[in-house]
Amino acid sequence: MDDLSARELGGTLLEHSADGYRERIPPYSGRVMTPPPKPGSKAERDALRHEMTAAGCGPSEIAVEMRARFRVRPREAWRHAHGWTLQSTADRLSTHPGLAVAADASLVGKWEKWPGPGGRRPTLQVLFALADIYGCGVQAILDIEDRRALPDRDLRALQHHGQERGDLVPSPVAVAFVPEPDPDPVLSAAAESATWAQWAESTNVGEIALEQLLADVRTLADDYLTGDALPLFHRTRALRDRTFALLEGHQPPRQSADLYTAAGYLCGLLAWMTSDLGNLRAADTHGRTAWLCAENAGHDALRAWVCSTRSKIAMWDGRLRDAVTHARRGALVNVRGTVGALLACQEADAWSVLGAAEEAERALSRAARARDALVGEDDIGGLFSCPQARQENYAAAVHLRIGRPQHALREAQTALHLLSTQPVRAYGTEAQIHIGQAAALLECGEPDGILPALRPVLAMPAERRMGPVIQRMRELAATMAHGPAAGAGVTTTVRRAITDWCSDSATRHLALSPGDGGA
Repeated sequence: MDDLSARELGGTLLEHSADGYRERIPPYSGRVMTPPPKPGSKAERDALRHEMTAAGCGPSEIAVEMRARFRVRPREAWRHAHGWTLQSTADRLSTHPGLAVAADASLVGKWEKWPGPGGRRPTLQVLFALADIYGCGVQAILDIEDRRALPDRDLRALQHHGQERGDLVPSPVAVAFVPEPDPDPVLSAAAESATWAQWAESTNVGEIALEQLLADVRTLADDYLTGDALPLFHRTRALRDRTFALLEGHQPPRQSADLYTAAGYLCGLLAWMTSDLGNLRAADTHGRTAWLCAENAGHDALRAWVCSTRSKIAMWDGRLRDAVTHARRGALVNVRGTVGALLACQEADAWSVLGAAEEAERALSRAARARDALVGEDDIGGLFSCPQARQENYAAAVHLRIGRPQHALREAQTALHLLSTQPVRAYGTEAQIHIGQAAALLECGEPDGILPALRPVLAMPAERRMGPVIQRMRELAATMAHGPAAGAGVTTTVRRAITDWCSDSATRHLALSPGDGGA
C-alpha cells in the first residue's frame, strides 16, 4: 500500500480496503503499550466514530464500519454512528410527531435485537421513525435477517414505499396509501383497509391490565385512610407515571377513557395527599390535571370527586369562595354514591369560616338529604367516599364555628360511636373528631375533659400528623390561650403538649427526605 492509500487520524494510521477503514498496526517499537479497550466497547466505538468523522465520513459510512467491525445489527450500528445511548434514542422517538408509542431504553434495545433472542419486532411506524431520526432510508436499518422475519404485508408496504427513501409515515395508513400503479385496485383497497384495521385494533394495554389498574387505584384510596402518607404518596406517584406512559401509547378510545379515569383518580389522590403534606399550590396543580382527565374521560363521578378535592384544597388555602364554587360545581353532577353528601358538607365548612351561619346550616341540611337519598355505591371508595362518621365530623366543625357547641359535642360523640363500629378507621378523620370534641368541651365550659379527648391525637406517630390535623390543633391551642380558662393548670398543660406535638409531623419528615413531594 502506498502512502496515498493511508490516512492518519488522531495519531492512528488507517488503510482503506473494500470493507472500509482498517487500522494499520505499526511495527513493534519496543515500547510498552497500554492495553487496547475491549473490542466493541463504548470507548472503542467512540474512538472509531471520532476518527471517521474527522476523516469526513458521514453516519452512513460509520454505520457500515460499526456493523463490519463489531458485528452489530443495522439499527444498533446507526445508533452508535450517532453516538446515542438507548435512552437518548428512546427520548427522541417518544417526542417524534409520527410515533404514538412511549419508548424507553429497554424497548429500543429489543427493537435492535429483533429477530434475535430477546428481541421485539418493530412496527412499520417504528421503523420509519427510526430512519427519520437517524437521517437515512428505512432500507438502511434493515438486513436480510429482518426481511426474512417481517410479515409479507410489511414487506409489500416497504416495496411500495420505494428503495432508500427517507420519508416518514405517521401510521400504517400512510404506508399503505402511497400512490402507485396497481393491477387490481379493488383488492389493493381492501388490503389497505385491513392494514389500517390491524393498526387500529392494536393496543398497548389489555382488559386485564385495565382492571388491575383500577383495582390498584382502589387499594391506594383505601390504604391512605390507615397508612403512612409518604410511602403511599410514592406508590401513587409511580402508578400515575405508569398510567401516563400508557396514555402516550396507542389504544382504542374506550380503553383511553378508562386510562384517563384511572389517571384522574390518581391525580386526585396526589392532590389530596399533597395538600395534607402542606403544599397547597402543588396540590392544586394535581387537581387541575385530574379535572382535565375527567373531561377527557367524560366521567361524571370523577368530575364530582375532583370538585370535592379542589374544594378541600381551596378551603385550607383560605380561598373560601373558591371552595364554595368547587363544591357547588360538583353538586351539579347527578351521580350515585356519597359524593353529594360530602360536597354539601364542604360547602357548609367554607360558609362557616366566612361566618355565614344560615348558608352553612342550609348546606348541612342538603348533606343530610343527600345521605337519605343515597343511591348506589362509590366507584373507588376509601378516600373517595363519605361515610356518616365523616359527615358528622364536618357538621361538628361547622357548628363550632357558628357558635353552637352543644350541637358540635353531640355530633362529635356520634361520629366517634360510628367509627367504633367500622372495620376500617380513618385516623385523620378520627383525629379531627377528637379535636372537635375537645374544642366543644372547652366552649361548653368543661376544660377538664379536653386532655382525655385529645389523648388519642397526642399519641399519633409523627408520620401521621398531617397538615389539616396540625392546623386544627393549633387553632384549639389559640382558642384556649384567649378563653376564660386560659390560666387554668390543665389548659396550660394541654397547650404545652400541643406545641410539642406540632413540632414534629409528616410535613417535617417530607422536608427532610430526598425528592420533591409536590411532583
